[in-house]
Formats: sequence, structure tokens, C-alpha cells
Amino acid sequence: MEFIYKENDTPESFPLLKRTWAEIDLDAVEHNFRVLKERAGGARFLAVVKADAYGHGAVHVAKLMQELSADYLAVSNLEEAIEIRRADVSLPILILGHTPEEYVPHLIRWNVTQAVSNRAKGLAYSEAVQAYRAETGDADAVLKVHIKLDTGMTRVGFLCAGDMTESAVASIAEVCSLPGIDAEGIFTHFSVSDEPDDPDNVRYTEAQLALFTEMTERLAAAGCTFRIRHCANSGAVVNFTEATRFDMVRPGILLYGCGDGAAELGLKPAMRLMTTVSVIRYPGEGASISYGRMYTLKKKSRVGVLPIGYADGLLRALSNRAVFYSAAGPVRQIGRICMDMCMVDLDYMPDVDIGSEIEIFGPENPVDGLARTAGTIPYELLCAVNKRVPRIFLRGGRVIGSEHRMFL
Repeated sequence: MEFIYKENDTPESFPLLKRTWAEIDLDAVEHNFRVLKERAGGARFLAVVKADAYGHGAVHVAKLMQELSADYLAVSNLEEAIEIRRADVSLPILILGHTPEEYVPHLIRWNVTQAVSNRAKGLAYSEAVQAYRAETGDADAVLKVHIKLDTGMTRVGFLCAGDMTESAVASIAEVCSLPGIDAEGIFTHFSVSDEPDDPDNVRYTEAQLALFTEMTERLAAAGCTFRIRHCANSGAVVNFTEATRFDMVRPGILLYGCGDGAAELGLKPAMRLMTTVSVIRYPGEGASISYGRMYTLKKKSRVGVLPIGYADGLLRALSNRAVFYSAAGPVRQIGRICMDMCMVDLDYMPDVDIGSEIEIFGPENPVDGLARTAGTIPYELLCAVNKRVPRIFLRGGRVIGSEHRMFL
């Protein structure tokens, strides 16, 4: 089995694979980019394409960002970066997560920027660059890095609050001066910038911003300046735009038209997750539907089976609670969602038949609402869409490519 990128698929060549699929509207991504770029003023634009561009297909989205003259891309790890580089995308790429020092030669060869979150990592990366120089004879080889500050997320980054400020300044200045290290940027991440309704959250974000500003100023006084300062994640782009722009904005979920503030900004959801009715059955009164017997029919009913389950990314937490959408109207999911399929109530939907298309989420059934039903966030539903679900990429309403597994 091979995972194949097909750039020249046509609508006629694809139906063979239409079990369950995701349609990615690249026009919507472009629209969102332009809206967010304007909101960023003159700041640079970093497009977050980690987690396969939140399930939207990192290669196609990265190519679109290059076409639209975005300034930077961000991924989680080296594998994601190399996938994009192999697709002939030359935009700068920042790895937000950890890369072991033994992979520094790959970072250099693939021209990838690495986040540095503490002194030990900086030292290890510098030693690895020097070893690379000695091995290859390339005395000019450098590793471009962005310094990560932990201003209150308490996840990764140089701890710099309170009595740790002075030591953080000293450690960062040391890393910036190490041989083979080009400290291009510095950044932080807000933890509650997308929750402005709570005054405590607003104050917390403002405190994070103040600490980030203080640190960059202290580092500048210590002779350590950066070409790119960035901290505006999606929540900050919506709620703290002007204060957090600095040199670059870093929207993630907003680029794909989802999340808090997306509707208010006029952004368009880019993914439509689709399936079809594969079987229709007529169980009698008292029949239990699926595992756990969490739904029992009160009368003989018309029940449809959809070929989508939690292995495709349809969260089991939605069992017996979700509503999907057909051309004839809303369709209620019943019983427990299985690994590869789930059931829907079609008793009052005579126009929904075998082969009818069902929108799990999309323009008619927004993912944000489905996420609320599951008690989670749209990020999780988008990222959960499994690689076995084919992606169809659309521009101008036409298929321009696809990503899918071929069995032929």
C-alpha cells in the first residue's frame, strides 16, 4: 500500500474512492489568508501547517502559501518539514517542537529553522553544527533558530518570570552567541488569548505580552537583538491584534476558517467531511443499535449505515448525540459510533437512499457546532480526520488534486 499524491485527478477519476472523503476548498484558505494578512497590517505572515495543516493537507496548503507570498511556515517536527521541502516549497519553515541534536545535519541540509527552548538544547545544537562543519568542511554552515520564551504557558521555553528573568536573559544571550547558531527570531505562545470574555484571561494575556516585551528589551540591552519577534497566535490575532503584531503574526486554526472569532472576521471553513449511505435496513421494534445497546428502536424503523467511524476521525464521544446533514435536511446519528461505520435514523427521510451523500461537517453543518456537541474544540475534529480518508483539493469549484491511498 502506498500513499500517493495525485496532482491531475479529475472529478471523473475520483468517484471510485468515494467511501468517505474530505473536500478541501483552497479558495477558502486563500480568502482567509487575505483577510488575516490585511488584519496583520505590515507584519509578516507565518502560516501554521503542522498536523498536516490541521488535517487539510500540508503540502497543498504550503504550496498555496508560497503562491500567495506568505513569509514563513510552522510545523511540529522534522518529518513534517521534510515532507513540505520534498514538495519543492522553499518558504522558511520553523519547527515549533523538539528535534534531537543528532538531526541537526538534516535541519541544515533542508534549510529548516529550529525552536530553542532552553540553554542545554542551544549548547547541544551548537556542538552538532560544529561537528557538521568538521565532517563536511563547510565552515559557513549555521543552524537558524528562534528562541522560545515561556511567559505563562508552562509547557516549553525559557522560564523567564519573576526571579528567573535575569538568569533567562543570561542563558539566552549565551545561546545567541554560540558558534554555528543564527538566532533569527524570538517568540512566545499565549495560553488564553482566545478566551477574552473572562477578565482574568485578558489580564493573563496582557501579563504574558508585557513579559515578552520586557524580555526582548532586556536582551536588546544585553546586545542580543532579533530580526523577527512573534507571539500573535489565532486568539491574539482576533482579540489583541495591534498589541501583539510585532514583526510577524502566527495564525493557525483561523487560516482554515474555524475557531473562536472566525465567523466574526468573515472567514470561510475550508474542510467538508463527507460520506455516503452504504446500507439501509429495517430493524423491528426493540432492536438495539450498535455496541453497548445505547439506543433501542421504539418501532420498526428505517436505519442507514454510513461508512465512517472513529478510525476515520469521527469521535466516539459523538455517539448518539451528533446530527449530520443531507440534501434532504438534518440526519440524526444513533447508537455507538464504531471503528469503521455508524448508523443514522432515516425513518422520516424517504429521499435519503443508498448512495446519498452525507455531510459530517462543512458549510451546512459547521465543525464548531459538532465540536461543542463532543465537548471539545474544532482543532481536534479537524486533526482527527485520518490519513485513510482521501482529500480532494478544490479551486474554483474544480478538482485540482487529491491525496489518497491507492489499491489498484
